[in-house]
Amino acid sequence: MSDELRSHLADRLLGMADDELVLAHRNSEWTGHAPILEEDIAFTNLALDELGHATLWYGLHAELTDEDSETYPDRLVFVREAPFFRNVQMVELPKGDWAFSVLRQYLFDAAEAVWLPQLSESGYAPLAEAAGKVAREEQYHLRHTQAWVVRLGLGTEESHRRMQVALDRLWPYALQLFQPSPGEEALAQAGWAPHRGDLEAAWKDEVVRSLVDSDLTIPEPARPRTASRSGHTEGLVALLSEMQRVARAYPGASW
Repeated sequence: MSDELRSHLADRLLGMADDELVLAHRNSEWTGHAPILEEDIAFTNLALDELGHATLWYGLHAELTDEDSETYPDRLVFVREAPFFRNVQMVELPKGDWAFSVLRQYLFDAAEAVWLPQLSESGYAPLAEAAGKVAREEQYHLRHTQAWVVRLGLGTEESHRRMQVALDRLWPYALQLFQPSPGEEALAQAGWAPHRGDLEAAWKDEVVRSLVDSDLTIPEPARPRTASRSGHTEGLVALLSEMQRVARAYPGASW
């Protein structure tokens, strides 16, 4: 692999890892607060799964950048400032109500269902192996969150209203998941990772059908909130302030 391709793939993995990490943190905020006890446990486990997936992607990123895969992920998570995170804005938005969090997770799960099978065929064997493992776990996430979308969309007048409000807010942010970043064309041509822009149509086919079947209306016009992964909201600043507090108070401490 050329140095250029290695750098592009490392950047792609960093964005994937940051997406999972930040979403996991947002989902963990429901621990002890979900609408029913069973879902309290389920959504917490889902958050833990996403954190585990982030760890996989950070580890691969460390290997590609010749960093220590044991210590580098912690430095990435607990030392970086918000402008250097590469997650999409959708995952950093405050958790909102239950409809908002469930729908956000569904939109993200459906995106992973499209690109993880492609990544599992990557010419970079460590990525292909990791993607195959994550894809199997994500099947359960997608079934779970899709069931909630149907349940709330076709539920009461109030649950339907909340789902539509959540969709109106989230849709432009969700489209950022498929905005290409530098190097994607080169990665696709080399067979290391699919071009995300080429997968958007498949994702839309799936989620639009599911949302419409749940009596929800797709917002128009459908344009991404932003195309850049380097711009963030105040939500990420507040999240990192909480998440990094102990590590920054005791730099270099071991546990």
